[in-house]
Amino acid sequence: MKIGLIDVDGHNFPNLALMKLAAYHKAMGDRVEWVNYFERYDKVYLSKVFTFTSDIYTSIQADVVERGGTGYDIHKKLPAEIDCMQPDYSIYPVCSWYDGKTAYGFLTRGCIRKCSWCIVPQKEGMVRPCRDIEDILQRRNAAVLMDNNILATGEYGIQQLKKIAEIGCKVDFNQGLDARLIVSNPNIPKLLSKIKWLNPVRLACDSSAMMKIVEQAAVLLRSAGLKPTCLFAYVLLTDLQSSYERINFLKKLDIMPFAQPYRDFTPKQIIPHWQRDMARWCNDKAILKSCDFKDYRPRKGFCCKEYFSV
Repeated sequence: MKIGLIDVDGHNFPNLALMKLAAYHKAMGDRVEWVNYFERYDKVYLSKVFTFTSDIYTSIQADVVERGGTGYDIHKKLPAEIDCMQPDYSIYPVCSWYDGKTAYGFLTRGCIRKCSWCIVPQKEGMVRPCRDIEDILQRRNAAVLMDNNILATGEYGIQQLKKIAEIGCKVDFNQGLDARLIVSNPNIPKLLSKIKWLNPVRLACDSSAMMKIVEQAAVLLRSAGLKPTCLFAYVLLTDLQSSYERINFLKKLDIMPFAQPYRDFTPKQIIPHWQRDMARWCNDKAILKSCDFKDYRPRKGFCCKEYFSV
């Protein structure tokens, strides 16, 4: 069979589902490639992670076209015999955002939290073990782990973190670590300080209630000897004043903020101008350091202080 793949999001990040599908079909003796719209295929898989990503409207020449991923259906999952496959990393060329040496995967799935802005509770349910770090690494020395709350799995999560520290591989939990669980267990900061990190440890400050907790977590992590000492925190842009205060609070703590406009998972959502402007101000570090948001002029004739006078 001739199999075609389409990464609808087209973002600079490997699509794990497509890599597993490629591995499965190659093991079956099928030919697998990225879709060439001028050719015909027996089957084409489209994977879309984000609901707000525009769909593909180009005509696809295939006997069967299958769509999957959260962007299409939050309940659709890979068949068990495909999900257990080792990803085929060869489908992605080595480039500026993929070094060919880093593994991707999940040690756990799900989360104990039920944040209204997060789709994980609906898609994956409660947190549970998924894979072992060595199974993900496959002799690589670095891994990007997409767990939503590794610290919430209790002993399993702790054992995986200990194993990561013992192996000496570098990791990045790119969905962040739960600051509430870092603060609640004095052993966790010590354990995290023994791990080698690909990027700054990521936290989340998605509400005003999290400000004090993130501050406590930062103190504990730095006191434990975390290296690098720089930290990163996601900031969900909800209401204007709270978002503004949280970003400035993180700056004072020497924590790198990253602003994310609020998404309601509907494809035609209109992001408010203030969220777009605040995200640009916050996420461009040169702009963030050069001025306060109220003094930021994103376009001619407009200053962001006007948002606060409405």
